[in-house]
Amino acid sequence: MAFMTRAAILAAAIGVGFSWPALAQDNAAKAKAEIQRVRDSAGFKAAVQHIDQGYDGYIAEGIGLVEIPAPPFKEEARAKAFAELLRGAGLADVGIDEEGNVLGLRRGTGGGDRVVVVSAHLDTVFPEGTDVKVRREGTKLMAPGVGDDTFSLAAMLAYIRAMDAAGIKHKANILFVGTVGEEGLGDLRGVRHLFTKGKYKDRIDAFFSIEAGSADTFTSSGVGSKRYRITYKGPGGHSFGAFGLVNPAYAMAEAITLLARTQVPADPKVTYNVGVVKGGTSVNSIPVETSMEVDMRSGDADGLARVEQRLLAVVDQAAATENAARSTREGAITVEKTVIGDRPAGAIAETELLFQLAKASIEAAGYEFKGAREASNDSNIPWSLGIPAVTLGKNGPGQGGRSHSLDEWMDIEKAPMLKGMATSLATILATAGME
Repeated sequence: MAFMTRAAILAAAIGVGFSWPALAQDNAAKAKAEIQRVRDSAGFKAAVQHIDQGYDGYIAEGIGLVEIPAPPFKEEARAKAFAELLRGAGLADVGIDEEGNVLGLRRGTGGGDRVVVVSAHLDTVFPEGTDVKVRREGTKLMAPGVGDDTFSLAAMLAYIRAMDAAGIKHKANILFVGTVGEEGLGDLRGVRHLFTKGKYKDRIDAFFSIEAGSADTFTSSGVGSKRYRITYKGPGGHSFGAFGLVNPAYAMAEAITLLARTQVPADPKVTYNVGVVKGGTSVNSIPVETSMEVDMRSGDADGLARVEQRLLAVVDQAAATENAARSTREGAITVEKTVIGDRPAGAIAETELLFQLAKASIEAAGYEFKGAREASNDSNIPWSLGIPAVTLGKNGPGQGGRSHSLDEWMDIEKAPMLKGMATSLATILATAGME
């Protein structure tokens, strides 16, 4: 289905009968009116009240999920627990798909099989064996993964229960999803499967990812990334007896040096990083193999392609330099270039309905909207496919920090957190066509 058709369906879902070209001219006003209608409704107010009254339960549920380890590629235990919680919350068609995503459906009144997706990721960046016990100091919770992104799973459960308690109905079906593989080498495998192979792959009209961060802004563009594992191999040998033979470590060092001297633009921003270096067996042995893992990022596809071309050129150049500098009598240096990550760039335009709904919700809540952000997250996939998507925060400003570190924290002071959760809920309900 073409993007324009998706946009038209989304517009129809909230009951604002107009064509997409007209929407590009006046959608800000229409989005503002729709958000205000939602916020003024008795159902929305009752839903927020339900979250308020059940806030301690929300916190306890979030802590319980944080303390179920979900390291990269090993999210199964948390996925099973989250699936049971979705069933307990009354969703239909709850299950775990082939990739490990957890899905549950809240049916709309409009009929049909189209869906609006609300998602959060199950995985964390932390390896197996990491202590994920939550520590509490006053209103501050500290644990690996507490903010990114485990409490977003609990927030979705709070939304579902609040909508049920308030008797809220919406025209569009809402598909709640806990995705796998959002972090690191997971390479967005969960959301990629959802959009390209899953049972709902051709039925998604809009997509929300709920992430760590403040609800006074949202992410509207995805930084693309390309990641390589570069492996140099050679004959190896004794550091004294075989001295003079080619050395994979020298080739890799040359490649790193050449890459480090590469100038890249600041606008649009392009970055590169050598993050992992491995190799060798002992201090007195010429390595047989060394490797490095390289991350390159940009929101500009052309800029990302250029730095990728530079990397591939310098790694070959470094191998040639080492083969020319030392003896290849026992074999030459070879280089292998393996793609280990490929996240597409993309964005939603400011003129689009979903962008304006998210912005209007922030302003209606009393926040000052200072502009949308760019990042790399699950929304990269729908953006790259031309499907309307934004990544929402759920916290109050300044209520989290130290993401991806062992001392990651989240402040759960009730009033700012409740305001943040209500802001994102209003955006979701407006998009789904709250009745």
